[in-house]
Amino acid sequence: METRPLPALDRRISAVGVGTWQLGTDWGEVTAEAATATLQAALDAGVNFIDTADVYGDGRSERFVGAFAAAHPDAGLTIATKMGRRVAQLPENYTREAFLAWNDRSRENLGVDTLDLVQLHCPPSEVIAAEHTWDWLEEMVAAGRIRAYGVSVETCAQALEAMRRPGCASVQIILNVFRRKPLEQVLPAAQATSTAIIARVPLASGLLSGRYREDTTFPASDHRNYNRDGSAFDIGETFSGVPFDVGVKAAQEFTALCRELGPAGATPAQVALRWILDQPGVTTVIPGARNAEQARANAAAAALEPLSEQLHAALADLYDRRIRAHVHDRW
Repeated sequence: METRPLPALDRRISAVGVGTWQLGTDWGEVTAEAATATLQAALDAGVNFIDTADVYGDGRSERFVGAFAAAHPDAGLTIATKMGRRVAQLPENYTREAFLAWNDRSRENLGVDTLDLVQLHCPPSEVIAAEHTWDWLEEMVAAGRIRAYGVSVETCAQALEAMRRPGCASVQIILNVFRRKPLEQVLPAAQATSTAIIARVPLASGLLSGRYREDTTFPASDHRNYNRDGSAFDIGETFSGVPFDVGVKAAQEFTALCRELGPAGATPAQVALRWILDQPGVTTVIPGARNAEQARANAAAAALEPLSEQLHAALADLYDRRIRAHVHDRW
């Protein structure tokens, strides 16, 4: 497994990590046995970076990750969690007392005194711009509650604002074949400021796996069912904000391009992950996995050779023709 530097922690983390939203409840039910098997398969494949959040399954994901890390104390894992989505998304709810309470809950769930990396979880823009936000995070580092901090964002503007702060260790942002805007300014800024970039939603909620058709259905508890209109949280988190029917047609063309121009034997999902890893400035990509097979397949993408210039050009053209008109300017 290729590793890349996370400068603020003076560590190297796997180029492919694992996202654990799926181990909560917003992608349908996952048993404790399946969660453990998924994390074990990722570790066995060389993954040492795990991303979770306090709201995934109301702490269920954090507890799974914490128990797994406790069972593998010598595995060299780096665990990132997120905080801030347990309240209505109003700037006034982001208080120093709330930061401490959220942090205490995550430390308990993960079973540690000091968290490796804590990210604000897609907060309002006013929170990212406020000086006291960063002062409070610095206080938490000084108190030994966290080793480093960053922010997960919805927009490129938020990412650029966060990277103005010298202490911002990481920015987590949606980046995939169907969401290309971070290539323009965010990734160059990350390189200039030594900010780690954590690429999330890399498969556009599974669209880029090539497995979906227009008549594919999802369980009632799956956000790909209940959040298509953005009624539960930012619509950009579900299919990268692309209408499902548009995304399916584009994904079918993506699959055809992968077969024609992609590495021999690579699945569309692996090509989608390799596309992200080819982008200068990306530190790690965090595909989710619901089972061991998916975790192993995701990790294997790091071993692929960089994609050809011909395929990169074809994917840029696909985006321009099929997707660009459906992507909101703010993304």
